[in-house]
Amino acid sequence: MAISVDTVYQRVLALANKEQRGYITPQEFNLLANQAQMSIFESYFYAKNQRDRAEPARTNEVDESDIGELIDQKLGPFQSFVENITGGNTFPATVDVTNPSATLDVFQTGMVLSGNEPCQKVSVFEAQRFKNSTRHMATTSGQGPFYCNSRTTGQDIQVYDGGVDPVTSGVTVECFRVPRTVRWPYVVIQNKALYNPTDAVRQDFELHKSETDTVVNKILELAGIVINKVGLAQTAAQMSGAESQAQNT
Repeated sequence: MAISVDTVYQRVLALANKEQRGYITPQEFNLLANQAQMSIFESYFYAKNQRDRAEPARTNEVDESDIGELIDQKLGPFQSFVENITGGNTFPATVDVTNPSATLDVFQTGMVLSGNEPCQKVSVFEAQRFKNSTRHMATTSGQGPFYCNSRTTGQDIQVYDGGVDPVTSGVTVECFRVPRTVRWPYVVIQNKALYNPTDAVRQDFELHKSETDTVVNKILELAGIVINKVGLAQTAAQMSGAESQAQNT
C-alpha cells in the first residue's frame, strides 16, 4: 500500500514548475518529504481519538464508508502488539522491523497486556488505594490486571496482576513505530539528477495510498516556504484545505 517516492517527486516538480515557481532539488525534496510524512502520520492519532469520541458505540459492521476502519488501516503498518516491557516496567525505545530489516524508534505506545490479558490504566493514587484495600487487593486473582505510571526513576509503569507486588515479567505493549525515512535516489548525468530505482537507499512513503494527494500538497506547501515562493505555498495550502474539507464533510 506504499506510495511511490518517484511518483510524488515527479508530481511535485510538475506542479512547482507549472508557473515557473522554482526547482526543488532532490536533497530538498527528501527533507520535505519526510517532514510531510511525519506530519501526516502524527495526524492519524488525533483523527483516531476524535473519531473514537464521536463514535463511542461502533458496531462490528464495516463498509467502505467506515472512517474509523480506514484510520486503523492507515496505522496498521506501523503497529506491533508483542513488544516486551523490560522488567515489566520499562517501555521499549525501538522496535525491529523486517522487509527490509531495520530498528526504528517507538512513536507511541498503546494497550498494555499481562500475559494475554489487557490491563486497565488507573492513576497512581487509585493504584495506591487498591493496594491498601483488603477488599480490592488482598488478592487480585479473578480480577483484570491494571497498571499505573511509575514514580521510580527509569521506569515507565507498574503492572499489578494477582498480588500487591508489581509484575516483573510477561508484560507486553502495543507499539507504533515511526515511518522509515523517505529517500528519492538519483544519479547525476550531465548535471541533471535522474531517478535511480535500483539504488539500495530508495525508500517509498509508507503511508496509505489514499494519502498521495495529501503528501504532494504538503510537500508543495513546505517547498513554497523553502524556495520563498509565497504563491506556491498558498496554492498548496488551498488544495490541502479543500481536500481536508471533502474528507470531513
